Parts: sequence; C-alpha cells; structure tokens
Amino acid sequence: MNIENTKAQMRKGILEYCILSILEENDAYSSKIIEKLKEAQLIVVEGTLYPLLTRQKNAGLLSYRWEESTQGPPRKYYSLTELGREVLEELDKSWKELVDAVSQIRSEEHVDKSEE
Repeated sequence: MNIENTKAQMRKGILEYCILSILEENDAYSSKIIEKLKEAQLIVVEGTLYPLLTRQKNAGLLSYRWEESTQGPPRKYYSLTELGREVLEELDKSWKELVDAVSQIRSEEHVDKSEE
C-alpha cells in the first residue's frame, strides 16, 4: 500500500469543504486560499485549486468580483453565496458525523486489541 497516495486522496477529498470553510468569514483571492491551505498542510498547487473554484462557482456555491490591486494586476475575490453557506452547513454536519464514526471505529479497535 502506498501510504502517501492514500494520504493525498484523503486531503483531496476534503479540499472543497476546506475552500468553503476558508471563505465563510472573509472573501479571499486564490493566492490567499492557497496560503491558508498550505498553512494547514493541505498542500495545493494553483493547478489544483482553480478547477475546484470554477466547479464551486458553476454550482452556485461561490461568486467572485474583481478588485484593483496596488501590487499588480486586479485580483479575483471569491465569496460564498447563500447556497454556498447552506452547503457548508450541511458539510459541517457530515464532517462531524464522519469524524464521530471514524473515532468510534478507532476506539473499538483499541478496545478489541487490549482485550486480546
């Protein structure tokens, strides 16, 4: 088993959820989103992020606006739509359920091993 591949697949699976979470409080441009994902060790290259942002925008979860920048070309700022907020709320519930389920399984495994 290739553990690095498995870890990468796990990170990929939660990127869309993390993007919505990052945008929950503040609008952000793609470089800031990448920075936050890297800080959380969910390393993403721009080539990975842009298709996700486009997919979320096309699904009505995000909107964007252009803002002039003092440090170069205009920046595209992404924000959550009302639908994006509703989806994030549902994903929050699903994430909690998933974490609880995995924790339960992991706890049962530790109990089973200690009983052997």
